[in-house]
Amino acid sequence: MSFRTSLCACIAISPAAPFAVLAASAAAADVRVTPNDRGAAITVGDQPFADYLIRSGPKPVVWPIFGPGQVRMTRDYPLDDSRSDETRDHIHHRSLWFTHGDVNKIDFWAETPGAGHIEHREFVELKSGPEGVIVTRNEWLAPDGRKILEDQRRLTFAAGDDARTIDFDIELKATAGPVEFGDTKEGSFGVRVADVLAVKKKSGGQIKNDAGLTDKDAWGKPASWVDYHGRIDGQPVGVAMMNHPDSFGFPTRWHVRDYGLFAANPFGSTAFEAPKRENVKLESGGSIKLSYRVLLHRGDEQSGDVAAVYKAYAGQRRP
Repeated sequence: MSFRTSLCACIAISPAAPFAVLAASAAAADVRVTPNDRGAAITVGDQPFADYLIRSGPKPVVWPIFGPGQVRMTRDYPLDDSRSDETRDHIHHRSLWFTHGDVNKIDFWAETPGAGHIEHREFVELKSGPEGVIVTRNEWLAPDGRKILEDQRRLTFAAGDDARTIDFDIELKATAGPVEFGDTKEGSFGVRVADVLAVKKKSGGQIKNDAGLTDKDAWGKPASWVDYHGRIDGQPVGVAMMNHPDSFGFPTRWHVRDYGLFAANPFGSTAFEAPKRENVKLESGGSIKLSYRVLLHRGDEQSGDVAAVYKAYAGQRRP
């Protein structure tokens, strides 16, 4: 599979979009994006929503992330290792991130000797308003410092009373020569949910996808969305991840695990016991676009209106 140019249209989203797509929320609120020495802070009124960290270990990440009711929705470790009640496995699972485990044979997923890293180069845009917007340019570097590719990513934050969303649109650009994305399960757009949501904890957490498959049955399956829900601090909440129809590889396969990992992987095939296919290749100068939404909602996938939010999201054109 070889691509010379982007596969997705570049059409601006209406400023009213955050209000229309938060189907599970009574009202949307202004979101403020404030630069700081770590990256940028995203707030709703006087309440924290998330922080965009330009460098956390070997990659930019979003942490912490607060859902409706100011519930912390992702695991704190390893960004904060002071909590004795959290698991300490998979140090590379840093709240919310984008990487891949085989890019020109270099592992950008794990944090092991010989792995690559993603370097933040600049903020292209920071905007506050009905939606908060962060656009960044980043370079993917080999262990010896060679540039492998670059990306431009756009994160759009919207908030209402009962739901919050983070839209993640990324363009991967082969600006330093050809790029090949290998067939591995270790990728790509990931979230590590709060420990208490993990199915493995047996405290009420559940995974469910758009076809009704649950828990381990949802692993590796293609789906337009997958929801991970349970209770945090006694509140019923969930994290849904959605794949836009214009995104390369739609519907993506999901590397979603009972211990709390939750990742959309458009490059894996045989790694998920699927039919073998050619690796995804970009010619020099080529690019592909990927689009995802993270919905932070109250309740399970039904009371959180995940299907309705997805329908509205799927009807948008991505930037």
